[in-house]
Amino acid sequence: MTTAPARPRSLTPVIAILLIALAPVVFALLAYYVPALGLRPAVQTNYGQLIEPQRPIPDALTLRDEQGQPYDLNQLKGQWLLISTGPGACPESCVRGLFVLRNSHASQGKNVERLERILFVTDDAPIAPVVGEAYIGTHVLRADPAELAAWLAPGAADPAAALTTGLWIVDPLGHLMMQFPDGQDPEGVRDDIRALLKNSRIG
Repeated sequence: MTTAPARPRSLTPVIAILLIALAPVVFALLAYYVPALGLRPAVQTNYGQLIEPQRPIPDALTLRDEQGQPYDLNQLKGQWLLISTGPGACPESCVRGLFVLRNSHASQGKNVERLERILFVTDDAPIAPVVGEAYIGTHVLRADPAELAAWLAPGAADPAAALTTGLWIVDPLGHLMMQFPDGQDPEGVRDDIRALLKNSRIG
């Protein structure tokens, strides 16, 4: 009785296992070295600029409400504060900031209650009617421009200009933590605020 010669073993299963093991490595290398393939995750960027170190609400910040009464900004601790600034006449740049912050506020869905909007008025001129008519719910507070610039825009080449174009965010602990040089990208402001609220465990 003759014995049939043993068949050579197939290498196909070994090759398949090897390919499966190498696939994640190859995928990672392609993602890193060939970004044109679109395999690399998009890098998360902010439109606003994070403030480092963060600056607490100054004790010397002199504020008055619309009735001329002293106002302590610390009473809004626990909320995220969306800040814009401008003169009482509220020219186009002021209205633009109010518009961006109002829409950013309104678009936050269930998180809308975590936010308060503030307009710091930097002179003694009468408040423009548009502020009360179109931006109901905004805290309108008069502030000394020098004190305000020392907090919001220290070191700015032109503090007065910075106060007419910038937008800022104060966290619920009372720390100034993000600034927007302007409001020319409303979607960028909105998305930054949404990311802050999503990732924050405070406020």
